[in-house]
Amino acid sequence: MSGPSPSAGSTSQAAWRYLPNVISILRIALVAPLIAMIVSGRNETALVLAAVAGVSDGVDGYLARRFQWQSRLGSILDPVADKLMLVGCMIALGWLTEVPRWLVALVVARDAVIAFGVLAWHRVLRNFEAHPSWLSKTTTVAQIGFVLLVLANHAFAWNVPMEIPVWIVAILTAASGLDYVARWGRLARRELKDRNSSA
Repeated sequence: MSGPSPSAGSTSQAAWRYLPNVISILRIALVAPLIAMIVSGRNETALVLAAVAGVSDGVDGYLARRFQWQSRLGSILDPVADKLMLVGCMIALGWLTEVPRWLVALVVARDAVIAFGVLAWHRVLRNFEAHPSWLSKTTTVAQIGFVLLVLANHAFAWNVPMEIPVWIVAILTAASGLDYVARWGRLARRELKDRNSSA
């Protein structure tokens, strides 16, 4: 009996390359149930869903880096999944007054600036690829941790003071937003300069 053909093995390996993207898509699918659990006050279930989403964020990134499964689609899906989850959770928690609404507005404004920046870059320069900075990654981790802390605070009645976590998230969010504007501004000027010099 003959074993699996090399082509079958290569096809299987190619299929595994899409696993990080599948995880990101599943994380996007968790957004609506997660928001529904927060709004309905089912904090324990919301905490579990948020924890699963947070862990999956680390898993898909690890798999993509460890096995070189990065893709252009993945570079888009991963941050989109993060932003949908975090913005959705922050808006829901802000609507319930579980977090300051000014912090919600800051998080939404930062992500709106990034989204408009991506669209403008792609429209003008047409070669955009997402490369989050360490500050952006730190901000995402801090925001995920903040959401988990708020949910756990209510699920288990911990009564942890939230003033310091609120300001940590606020400072990181504002700093990363300004960092995006500064970095993309420099990159855009350099790209346009290179195009003009080669024209």
